[in-house]
Amino acid sequence: MDRDRIAVNTLRFLAVDMVERARSGHPGAPLGLAPVAHVLWSRFLRFDPTDPLWPGRDRFVLSCGHASALLYALLHLAGFDLPLAELERFRQLGSRTPGHPEHGLTPGVETTTGPLGQGVANAVGMALGARLLGARFDRPGRPLFAHAVWAIASDGDLMEGVASEACSLAGHQRLGALTVIYDDNRITIDGPTDLAFSERVGERFAAYGWRVLSVADGNDLEELERALGEAAAERERPTLIAVRTEIGFGSPHKQGKSEVHGSPLGPEEARLTKEALGWPPDAVFRVPEEARAAYGEVRRRGAEARAEWLRHRDALAAAEPEIAAELGRRLAGELPEGWDRDLPSHPADGKGSATRVVSGQALNLFAARLPELAGGSADLTPSNNTHLAGEADASPARPGGRNLRFGVREHAMGAILNGLALEGGVRPFGATFLVFSDYMRPAIRLSALMELPVVYVFTHDSVFLGEDGPTHQPVDQLASLRAIPGLVVLRPADANETVAAWRIAIGRREGPTALALTRQKVPVLPGTAERAAEGVARGGYVLAETGPQRQPDLVLIATGSEVSLALGAATELGGRGVACRVVSLPSWELFARQEGAYRDAVLPPAADRRLAVEAGSSLGWHRWVGTGGAVVAIDRFGASAPDSALAEHFRLTVAQVVERAGGLLDRG
Repeated sequence: MDRDRIAVNTLRFLAVDMVERARSGHPGAPLGLAPVAHVLWSRFLRFDPTDPLWPGRDRFVLSCGHASALLYALLHLAGFDLPLAELERFRQLGSRTPGHPEHGLTPGVETTTGPLGQGVANAVGMALGARLLGARFDRPGRPLFAHAVWAIASDGDLMEGVASEACSLAGHQRLGALTVIYDDNRITIDGPTDLAFSERVGERFAAYGWRVLSVADGNDLEELERALGEAAAERERPTLIAVRTEIGFGSPHKQGKSEVHGSPLGPEEARLTKEALGWPPDAVFRVPEEARAAYGEVRRRGAEARAEWLRHRDALAAAEPEIAAELGRRLAGELPEGWDRDLPSHPADGKGSATRVVSGQALNLFAARLPELAGGSADLTPSNNTHLAGEADASPARPGGRNLRFGVREHAMGAILNGLALEGGVRPFGATFLVFSDYMRPAIRLSALMELPVVYVFTHDSVFLGEDGPTHQPVDQLASLRAIPGLVVLRPADANETVAAWRIAIGRREGPTALALTRQKVPVLPGTAERAAEGVARGGYVLAETGPQRQPDLVLIATGSEVSLALGAATELGGRGVACRVVSLPSWELFARQEGAYRDAVLPPAADRRLAVEAGSSLGWHRWVGTGGAVVAIDRFGASAPDSALAEHFRLTVAQVVERAGGLLDRG
């Protein structure tokens, strides 16, 4: 058996052995895909396992993350820091070989995949990010960001709408660095794909503007090499390679059957499969020297490519030291000195502005200081106020454009933002109405899981957007977003809190941030000019105190546009001799991270009569109001009407908040 065949079977049976040892997993795809993966990794993919995050490396995305055992076998053979002992701990607590690949846990894993379609869309974002960086830092004869982005996708990936959205945009943007290898094995968990999937995939991708290639036999290494070579040479449009494979290849009784997708072969069938493919039937976690030798050549090639990249970087530093310093800073995820200096302060007034408008002003201020800031909207740019003034729209003709036009593709936008962040050197933002965050929630969840510094701009944040009615009025979205671990949600009350919120969003490196912003104008509140910067950074702060007593009789807690409502209620109650404290709580997550002493100073435990006010679901608010408190909220869908009528209808007026507060005080 030649060295390539030995390497292919090594990949196959490392995967089989991992699944058998764990007694769970997905052996079918690795058995069928091993030849494809081997040819790609051994002939084309550029990487250096001694520096897994080398910026010039090619990116590899296993979008069908259930085939993770194949990826771990590849990483082990290729020399990444993933010893055989970790493969033996597949799917076990604390291992670096979890059931689906996790970015940041396993060296060489570029993105967290498993929810199908997400990896394909991440790959689109990576290719878009590489083009954006190349436009700024590549020089003739010295490319720094000409790397390729390769993804392997299953039938299931291509059924998912997020992949369709993203691939449509990739074709429009003519992202020639991107190749998707389609594992056309025609089997899903339920059975043959024709139970639900009979489209002509190649024709669909051709209509998107992709180049489409095919390989009739996924075991034909020469044909695979030819197709991958053509894709590698294509730089004018993305490429889809449809490869016909057999799920569970080599298994005498399970090849081509859906049962091999997500269950171990079983000891006897595993033994028979090894025997059928000429592998020692009783060998477990066997890695022949021939297989290691095949990947030794790959490592040498990668080391040479990295050395060349470093020479190009050094040449840039010698010729253009300021540009090279910017590159180093951006790749390190650092911000330039003075990026948040001299931020605008807004004096209190009764008129104010919509926080979405102030957000757009703050975004443009930061974009002028941070060339890495790039993003856009899902076809709501004028409404979201996310256009970067003076910057071009990203396009094949203007590859350095920082305004990204995502079209009406919220889910793809979210996943592409993740790819941009994973590429490195780009700080991405994306925008839509808050209610449509539902369309992109899976991508937001993965952003939080990977701790990516993505910023989401969600405008039209309550029923007060008015006449568009309940389809466009968010009620449950704030609670839903607050439930995502690692996501910081900020709902600023006025212009000063909005500027502070953007400062926090830009400054964060350890996870994503969502800004919830008003459509309607809100007044600039007394005290925010002095207190918002620190108060918003802490997630909550005392904005006002009224009444004669030091210990408040009542604590009013609010977010966003309802903070002014709480202030109005506190003023009226104060005139009746009630000592009120008004707390602005723009971020539950940041407030929860503060030391107990600070939280108690803002919300004194003894002050148990607390009333929260928010134009959204009450879910979760009892964490802050306690057993003695109450919540003025909206626990039903909205209605189509002017915002003033909605305020009366949903009892979100000063008089009605005062009435609710009176009932709470009377109970005491």
